[in-house]
Amino acid sequence: QVQLVESGGGLVQAGGSLRLSCAASGIIFTLNRMGWYRQVDGKGRELVARFTNDGTPNYYADSVKGRFTISRDNAKKMIYLQMNSLKPEDTAVYYCNLRQYWGRGTQVTVSS
Repeated sequence: QVQLVESGGGLVQAGGSLRLSCAASGIIFTLNRMGWYRQVDGKGRELVARFTNDGTPNYYADSVKGRFTISRDNAKKMIYLQMNSLKPEDTAVYYCNLRQYWGRGTQVTVSS
C-alpha cells in the first residue's frame, strides 16, 4: 500500500511563490513515475509536472513551463513542486500522484 500526503498550499498574491511537498510512504521502489496534477471545481485533473524515467527532461504543462519546477529527495521519499510567478489561473487543488495512488490534495489560491 502507498500513501501520499501533500502540504504547502495556501493563499498567495499574484507574482508570489509557493512550494508544495508530497511525502510518500509504503512500498515504493522508485519516485520516477511521480507527478503533480491540479483540479479546478467542475473540471478534470490536469497534469502539471511529472518526472520521466527514460532520461528525457521532466514534463511540464505548457501553462507552467518556466515557472514551476518539480524535484525530489529519494532518501526522504519526498517530491516537491516549486511554483514561482503564480497567476490567478493557477488556483486549484494540487494532487500528488504515483501510478494509481493519489493524495488528498492541497489547495492553492492565487489572488489578483
